[in-house]
Amino acid sequence: MPLIQFVRTRLIGFGQIYLQADARFGLILLLSIAWSAPRLLPGALLGSLLGALAARFLRVPQADVDAGLYDYNPVLVGLMVPFLFQWSPTMLVLCIAAILSSVVLQVGLLRQSRLRFGLPAYTLAFVLMGWVCAKLGKAVGLAPAAGLGCLSCNLINHSLDSTALGFGEVIFLGEPLAGLTIALGLLLADRRAAFWALVGAAGALLIAQLFGLPAASAQAGLLGLNGALAGIALSLRYRTALAPLCGILLAVLLQPCFALIGLPAFTAPFIFACWLVILGQRLLSVLLRNLHTEKA
Repeated sequence: MPLIQFVRTRLIGFGQIYLQADARFGLILLLSIAWSAPRLLPGALLGSLLGALAARFLRVPQADVDAGLYDYNPVLVGLMVPFLFQWSPTMLVLCIAAILSSVVLQVGLLRQSRLRFGLPAYTLAFVLMGWVCAKLGKAVGLAPAAGLGCLSCNLINHSLDSTALGFGEVIFLGEPLAGLTIALGLLLADRRAAFWALVGAAGALLIAQLFGLPAASAQAGLLGLNGALAGIALSLRYRTALAPLCGILLAVLLQPCFALIGLPAFTAPFIFACWLVILGQRLLSVLLRNLHTEKA
């Protein structure tokens, strides 16, 4: 594969984190990581390269590789591990093992998603490996990572600050300016997706107030990240506004449930919210079809 095509495919994989098969947007994400969280950059690059090698070894369909479907979970894993733990030889081994495992998981998840009643895989491979790594890293005594800091916090309006963080926290970036850059990049890639991501990220603040959810999580963008992803995913799947609105609401409301069971939420609320909307739509279609048959 020519080098330019290889790089382009890796950038598409970055873009697929936000469900965008767009190399330009992937480059914006990569640059955002590089300037706002350089400590996470080696893990992201390692995830992208190992994901590509593992996919080639497993001989998955080339069309899926070109679409970046075997990059985005490894990249997220590569970002997550150094976000949680300090770099060390043991942490590096854990990171590599988790990246490779996420690719193997993605193979099976993509297969089930293409069955007649399969559900989209989304970032489930990353979430599952994230839960394993969070527990295993603590068990083996890995040192927790220091905070990344925030250079651009409080430079802009507080509500806009929190909304921008909803975009950035998808890839562990706690910089409002990085989130704003990602939002503008998403606007370049897909205006409809950008609109629904904005509704999800901003709507999370309103939903948190209405339902009494933790204000700190909302202001840090931790609720908005799942709302934004649910808005994007369901707006791509359905042309009506009801589906993404329901998905955003469910994603935000599901988030506190993971704290109750002692697991980090990561992007799990987004996945489960989308699945509930998809299953609900299927059930409604069956009921309407049966009703129509009875009337006929």
